Amino acid sequence: MTEHTADLVVLGGGSGGYAAAIRASELGKSVVLIEQDKVGGTCLHRGCIPTKALLHTAEVADHVRDAAKVGVGASFTGIDPAAVTAYREGIVAKKFKGLEGLLKARGITVVTGSGRLLADHGVAVGDDVYRGTDVILATGSYSRSLPGLELGGRVLTSEGALALEVVPDRVVILGGGVIGVEFASVWRSFGAEVTIVEALDHLVPNEDLALSKGLERAFRKRGITAKLGIRFAGVTQSDAGVQVSLEDGSTIDADYLLVAVGRGPATADLGFEDADVTLDRSFVTVDERLQTSAAHVWAVGDIVPGLQLAHRSFQQGIFVAEQIAGLSPVAVAETSIPRVIYSSPEVASVGLTEAQAREKHGDAVATTEFNLAGNGKSEIIGTAGLVKVVRVTDGPIVGVHLLGDRVGELITEGQLAVGWEAHPEDLAPLIHAHPTQSEALGEAFLALAGKPLHAL
Repeated sequence: MTEHTADLVVLGGGSGGYAAAIRASELGKSVVLIEQDKVGGTCLHRGCIPTKALLHTAEVADHVRDAAKVGVGASFTGIDPAAVTAYREGIVAKKFKGLEGLLKARGITVVTGSGRLLADHGVAVGDDVYRGTDVILATGSYSRSLPGLELGGRVLTSEGALALEVVPDRVVILGGGVIGVEFASVWRSFGAEVTIVEALDHLVPNEDLALSKGLERAFRKRGITAKLGIRFAGVTQSDAGVQVSLEDGSTIDADYLLVAVGRGPATADLGFEDADVTLDRSFVTVDERLQTSAAHVWAVGDIVPGLQLAHRSFQQGIFVAEQIAGLSPVAVAETSIPRVIYSSPEVASVGLTEAQAREKHGDAVATTEFNLAGNGKSEIIGTAGLVKVVRVTDGPIVGVHLLGDRVGELITEGQLAVGWEAHPEDLAPLIHAHPTQSEALGEAFLALAGKPLHAL
C-alpha cells in the first residue's frame, strides 16, 4: 500500500465534508477529501437542489394554470418530462462544476473512491492509505425503507422518483414528512392524483401543530388525499402498477409507490467500530464538540443524531474545521437551525414548537398567530397561511413557525430572533418594508409585545 499524509482527511464530500475541507484549507491546513461518487453528495445530486428544481417547475405549472386570474393569457398544455430533466440536470451540473473549481482553487486533494476508516487516523481507498493528524467522518445518509418492504420496480425511493421519465397518473406516498409532502406537491402540480399514507395523526408531525393542520387544509384544497393515523400493510406490483394495502383493510391502486419514511446514517461497513468509533443505532456518538470516541476523529452531518439537513451539515463542517485549527467556534445548537419544507404552501420553522415550549417551561408560555389573509403581499401572490410565534412569558422568543408560499425566505429573521434570545418588545420597533410578507412576522412580534396593529 502507498501511504499519503495530510493535516486533515475528510471521508465524504457532501455538504458537511466539503464545507469542512474548504474551511480547513482557508485556515492553512493540507486537506484530502475522499468521496466515492461526486463531491456535493446527496444534497447537490439527488436531494436538495434537484428536488427544488422540480418544485420550481411545479410552481410555474400552477402559475400558468392560474394566469387568467391575474389578467395574463396563457394555457397549460402539460409537462415535458425530458425538458424538466434537462433543466434540473443543467442546474446540478453547473453547481457541481463550480464546487469542483472551488475545491481545486483551495488546493484540496480530491480522491474518488470508497474509503474505509483505519486506526491511527487513516482512511484506505483501494491500495492507498490517506493518513491525517485529524479525520472528519461525513459519510451522509441513505433512503430508508420499512422491514419487509422491498424497493425496486414501481416501489421507489426519492432517488428513483427523480429519475422517472414520465408523469404518473396516480401515486401513493408512504410517509408524510419532508420528502413525502414535497413530492406530493410536485406530482399534484404536474397533474397526478396523490395519496399520502402517514402512520401518525398529522402531516409533517415534527412541526408545530398549527402548521401541520394548516398544511393538511391546504393539501385538501389542492386535491391531495392524506390518510392519517393509518399504517401501511403491504404492496404488490405488476407491469401495470402497484396495489398498496393498509392495516385498516383498504387498498389503493396507483402507478407507483414512493417510500419516504426517512433517511438512515451511512455508517455500515466503513470500519468505524474497528477504529474505536462508537455507534448507537448506526449513528456516530459524539460529544458537544462533535468529537467521536476516537481521539482526533470527528463526525458531522447526517451520521450525527439530530436534524438531517444540508445546512446543519455545512455549519457543523465549518465548526469542526475551526475547532481543529485551534479556534473557539460556537457549537451548532439544534434549536437554532432553521427548517424549510418547500411544498406549496411552504412550511418554515426554527426553535421550539408550542408543545415543546410548554413541556420545557410549563404554563409560562405565550403564543400568537397572524393569518396571512391580513398581509397584502401574501394576498397579491395568492397564498394562504399563518405566522406563529412562541415566547416564554415576559421572556425571549423560543420558536417561530411559518406556513405559506415563499415563507422559507423569511425564516432567517426567525432564526435571529430565537438565536439571539430576543424579546418581542426588542423587535416591535423594527420596521418591515411594505408590502412584504415579512410584515406578517412584524405583526406577530407586535402582538406578543402587547400592541397589535392589524390583529385583534
